[in-house]
Amino acid sequence: MKGFASAVRTAPRVRARRVKPALRTCQQVRCASDAAGSELKRTPLYDLHLAHGGKMVPFAGYSMPVQYAGASLAESHHFTRQHASLFDVSHMVQHTFRGPAAAAFLEKVTPSAWSNMGHMQSKLTTFLWPDSGGIVDDSVITRIGEDEYYVVTNGACLDKDSDYLDRELGSFGGGVEWTRLDGSGLVALQGPKAVQLLKQALATDVDLDALYFGNAVWAKLKLADGSKTHPVLISRGGYTGEDGFEISLNGKLYPALETTSRAVEALLKVAGPESLRLAGLGARDSLRLEAGMCLYGHDLDDTTTPVEAGLSWIIPPERRKAGGFHGADVILPQLTPKSKGGRGVERRRVGFVVEGAPAREGAEVQSGDGQSVGRITSGVPSPTLGRNIAMGYVRTGQHTAGTELDIVVRGRKRKGVVTKMPFVPTRYVKAGVQAG
Repeated sequence: MKGFASAVRTAPRVRARRVKPALRTCQQVRCASDAAGSELKRTPLYDLHLAHGGKMVPFAGYSMPVQYAGASLAESHHFTRQHASLFDVSHMVQHTFRGPAAAAFLEKVTPSAWSNMGHMQSKLTTFLWPDSGGIVDDSVITRIGEDEYYVVTNGACLDKDSDYLDRELGSFGGGVEWTRLDGSGLVALQGPKAVQLLKQALATDVDLDALYFGNAVWAKLKLADGSKTHPVLISRGGYTGEDGFEISLNGKLYPALETTSRAVEALLKVAGPESLRLAGLGARDSLRLEAGMCLYGHDLDDTTTPVEAGLSWIIPPERRKAGGFHGADVILPQLTPKSKGGRGVERRRVGFVVEGAPAREGAEVQSGDGQSVGRITSGVPSPTLGRNIAMGYVRTGQHTAGTELDIVVRGRKRKGVVTKMPFVPTRYVKAGVQAG
């Protein structure tokens, strides 16, 4: 709580500020060039990206690096898996919710449990629409105080999420402060050498070996001139399937532009280019898909429930029993298949290994007799596996691992085999043992 305390107290005590209530949508746009770059927002690391040869593209309303000079997307991908990479994820939206009713509010708008969550623990969840149970956005939430939660949501969903949260807080009845930490820095240090490198950068006595996946800690980082940052929030986790950390530098406490850049430069200098390099959106996308992780606006959207998306595990037993969250009347019956008296779901998110050309978003999935049974939502050539992988939704009954289906790629049918995810084993550090 100490790292964000002065920021959250600037917000109204009862509810968030009002914004325009119109429903908006969000779409994560992958790496397309745009001539109107001057209209894009810049993260605190924008100048650093340019100085290091970043190829900038529009993404979630920001100018972001897709890759860096001197390294292909595949090379950057492999370097992350073998060593460590730093990713700028400052386009993500950081928030805090605090107050005596903060947990109750989060338990209304998500299907997860927050009141019994341990301090400095994090977990994935989804914000839900009240009637349909569709996913408004996915989020990682960390309990940073007795009545305070740190929330990260997708940058492309900024307007839609703000409208949604404002309406929900307005009807909730008070007891919750919502603060958006605009202008803050957020970087992800990912790869097998991440823990070793972060130890070198710490200016605080923190036992990183005891900080397991899904846990967080406050710490200070060293700067090149011998000074230290203010406390930053370090969470063990990430979006690559590798061991790693996400580091939040709160722009409400100090100039995030200067401090984030100085902290990253210091870490790069101490680690050296043989151990740590900057990586961009291209490598991040292939890494997350190999890890079986969803990208909102593609693999998740407003029409998809957590059960359809294969995220039933975010709903703990106590929430399944008590209900009371948005969309519970739709979602809870989906947890039980029709064969056992429940409603089940008509479609499921699955992984594919695809022969021939890679299957991209929108490609149709067909059964052997030519019937349409689904769509691809993400697809890339896997640098690690040397094969084409994809993610998508198929009709229930076609979702079993090993099922062979046809995927229409550029007018030609390619064989796609339903495959369990993650495609590449994750290497999270849990309970002191590195999984792999």
